[in-house]
Amino acid sequence: MAQQGATLQGYNNELVKCIEDLCSKRDELHRQILAEEEEKAKVQNDIRILTEKLAKINESLAKKMANRNEFDKTIAETEGAYMKILESSQALLGILKRDTYKLKDGPKSTSEGQTRA
Repeated sequence: MAQQGATLQGYNNELVKCIEDLCSKRDELHRQILAEEEEKAKVQNDIRILTEKLAKINESLAKKMANRNEFDKTIAETEGAYMKILESSQALLGILKRDTYKLKDGPKSTSEGQTRA
């Protein structure tokens, strides 16, 4: 019976050691879980901050692009109107030159036309 008691005591000691090892491994795993949960919370906060920043940038870009489109429209309209002014000025200058040329020559007298005939 003493032999069985010693064997049982050996099993008991080994069982206690295995339980202590399992508890130690569980505690280490728990520390890792806590560390990763902390890291996860930091990353989620960073994502939230970056998402808010991205939304603000997108809003700013949308406003600036709309303003740029208005500039493009105004520039195109102004250039079109300016081209019409240039065309009108060119036409006016052509008329003015033609009329000035006619005035320099003066009206042809009908007597000159009659003497040649």
